[in-house]
Amino acid sequence: MPAVRSFLLLAATALLSASTVSAVPHDHHDHEHTVHRRLPTAWYHPEDHPAYALFRRGAALTDGAVYAAVGTPEWSAGYPQAKPDPNALPKAWTDAYNAAVAAGKIPDIPPSTLNGNPVYPQGFDPNGQVVCSATYKCRNNEDLWDAPDGVFGASFDDGPLDTSVPLYQFLKDNDVTATHFMIGINILQNPNEFKMAFQELQSDIAVHTWTHPYMTTLSNLDVVAELGWTMEIIHNSTGGRLPKYWRPPYGDSDNRVRAIAKEVFGLTTVIWNQDTEDWSIGQPGGTTRDKVDASLQKWITGPKSPGLIILEHELTNNTVGAFIQAFPLIQQNGWKFMSVAQLDGGAVYQNSDSSTGEVTPAAVAIADNAGASAPASSAATSGTSTASSPAATSSTAPGSSGNHAGDASGSKSSSAPSGQQTGSSASSTQNNSAASVLSSGLLTCLSAFIAALVLS
Repeated sequence: MPAVRSFLLLAATALLSASTVSAVPHDHHDHEHTVHRRLPTAWYHPEDHPAYALFRRGAALTDGAVYAAVGTPEWSAGYPQAKPDPNALPKAWTDAYNAAVAAGKIPDIPPSTLNGNPVYPQGFDPNGQVVCSATYKCRNNEDLWDAPDGVFGASFDDGPLDTSVPLYQFLKDNDVTATHFMIGINILQNPNEFKMAFQELQSDIAVHTWTHPYMTTLSNLDVVAELGWTMEIIHNSTGGRLPKYWRPPYGDSDNRVRAIAKEVFGLTTVIWNQDTEDWSIGQPGGTTRDKVDASLQKWITGPKSPGLIILEHELTNNTVGAFIQAFPLIQQNGWKFMSVAQLDGGAVYQNSDSSTGEVTPAAVAIADNAGASAPASSAATSGTSTASSPAATSSTAPGSSGNHAGDASGSKSSSAPSGQQTGSSASSTQNNSAASVLSSGLLTCLSAFIAALVLS
């Protein structure tokens, strides 16, 4: 009997020790478990399963941040409703601008005044190398004026508008891509047309300023505002893509404006080598549809060196109709049809190859990019990246707000799922601990009962 008592006491002690060890939670295993499960009855998800959306071909990739849906009140919140205020700019933009000025990268050229064409103060020659005004056809080597020989560089200005829809449908039906130099406030006011251009056509989106002013007549900070807000709304409406190209309204750029576009926002200036003046159809003293049609036919059937970059607009039914009528001539005369943003053979955007390719997280202003790229990339990998928000880092005037949807109604971020996962893990840990404690208590009672039985 003493031997039996000793054995039972040792067994009770072992059970108590085991329960104590199992009460300590652990997060991983250092060995594999073999789990036998029934094979699934189906080897695929139905097409309406959410998993399909993750891998559907043709869907535009994003930079990992969560952006408000285009056209929603959250998306439109905070953008300027008219001419942007140069005193209410995100701090990142002004910091980038000030850094460029301090580095001597922004020429000290006075703004022009508008008198038919932009006019500069005495001593500033618009055709000279100091000013080099594109309005006066002075060509800066960094600007894009010509397409490669034999190439028809396709682009359209002033969208998105309701008159853009027939053009977009025509491009889609003919399976061709063009660059759309878009006006920021038009994107704000015509979100459905924008979605058609970017999401449905997967067109190349570029900058055409916020309100379409003569850019050389503006102050430096006004230039920053016109470009910056347009960059921002495109960035936040395309999954984080940063436009690589911009076209100055009326072709009005000079070395000062060009430098701000390049040094603050990384933009390349695009002009043109032929102008139909289609925008003036129907206006007093303007051109006519017949003249536009004749010009297009002349250029398309003419020499192929240099290649063509024709100024065309998605502004009216006539401007769109002129292109649609001339389109068959492009192929008939042996031209290669290419989007202007693809002429250099490189990426369409600063941080993405295309409107569907992978996107590298990047801030709108250049000065932010170097400092923010590493953490942004890391955040995207960890699933906690946040959509770009000027308001979060802005030096805006009282009463102004940033533009990103989350800024008006609580910042929207992909960190929420991460937070949910963390909460779930914590809850799981707490549940495991509670179960271990309960198990430990039961085993202790059992051990005591056995001991009492043996000693009795």
